[in-house]
Amino acid sequence: MARLLLIIAIVAVIYLLVRSYRKNSSADSEGSDGAVTEDMVRCAHCGVHLPKSESLLSGEEYFCGKAHHDAYQK
Repeated sequence: MARLLLIIAIVAVIYLLVRSYRKNSSADSEGSDGAVTEDMVRCAHCGVHLPKSESLLSGEEYFCGKAHHDAYQK
């Protein structure tokens, strides 16, 4: 009976160690995929959010395209 309890305890410890290792390794790989974050801005005309690098800046306002820039100016 004591041997059975010892074997169960050893299996439980091994299971917990493996589960902990997998959780740590998956958390490490999520941040290392090379994804770059970028600020998002809101188009002053239509309200669509888009990456700052894809927007047009006029004064202090951002626009999603030239057509919305022109429509906003009228």
